[in-house]
Amino acid sequence: MSTKQRPKQQRGEVTAELLLDAALRVYAAEGEQGFTVNAVTKASGVSLGSLYHHFGSLDGLLSALAQRWLDRLLDELATALAGSRTARTGIRAIVRTYLAFVRDHRDAARLLPREAGLPAFAHWIQPRIEAGELAPLPLPLVESLVLGPVIGVARRSLSGVDDVDLDEAARLLPDRIWRSLSP
Repeated sequence: MSTKQRPKQQRGEVTAELLLDAALRVYAAEGEQGFTVNAVTKASGVSLGSLYHHFGSLDGLLSALAQRWLDRLLDELATALAGSRTARTGIRAIVRTYLAFVRDHRDAARLLPREAGLPAFAHWIQPRIEAGELAPLPLPLVESLVLGPVIGVARRSLSGVDDVDLDEAARLLPDRIWRSLSP
């Protein structure tokens, strides 16, 4: 069996991508109130029927869009963690990668769930707790101590409050977070 896609399948993927890209533009420009079927189909040039065929509903499209960007964030965080040899450098990598993602993808970051758990984080951090590199705290508390401040700063920045410098936060937060987790 060939790994080549058939033209109809390729067109379907292109259509879905057009809808997802247009959905992000509409959501960014118009917010939740202006995120309508008509606005997305107009921005994408794709028919209403195609939107429903690929995503089932406007909520399905929004869900797929949020999942697309959450997957991208999680991939970036997993890559950053993979390159970290110590608990301290891992904490720094998580904080800096998350805040850089928010800085570089502001519109998409608004779609992320308030609590974007990190599956790779648990697998990475548990051995470091067991080895004594981190305070012996339950994993959910460690995750909250790391992600709570990061998500809070990101949400504040995304809300339009102009008193948060994400680059400064990326410099300062890792050491502050580390102090709360060091053994």
